[in-house]
Amino acid sequence: MARIAGVNIPTAKRVPIALQYIHGIGPHYAEQICEKVGIDRARRVNQLTDAEVLAIREYIDANFTVEGDLRREVQMNIKRLMDLGCYRGLRHRKGLPVRGQRTHTNARTRKGPAKPIAGKKK
Repeated sequence: MARIAGVNIPTAKRVPIALQYIHGIGPHYAEQICEKVGIDRARRVNQLTDAEVLAIREYIDANFTVEGDLRREVQMNIKRLMDLGCYRGLRHRKGLPVRGQRTHTNARTRKGPAKPIAGKKK
């Protein structure tokens, strides 16, 4: 079981796919990491040596913000918007869509399940 950035990555998957299990690493960065460290993209995680896993771990630590640090940074950015009282911060505070989506219909993911209004029937 390879452990990188505090995450147990799956051993049976190819390296670029397995690296995407780390929060903050997507397809592009996974391919870039494999290229820089010099690992073939077709290899599986269980075929990697300890030295290669260590090289991946060190490269990620040196060049990326991942997992807990990234989550903390995103939460701090949202908190900053809310403290400023700007429009986006108010939308976050109220639990409504932040990026201009309509709320008359839809937006159920942000607003939660629909609440019935008493006496609405005709």
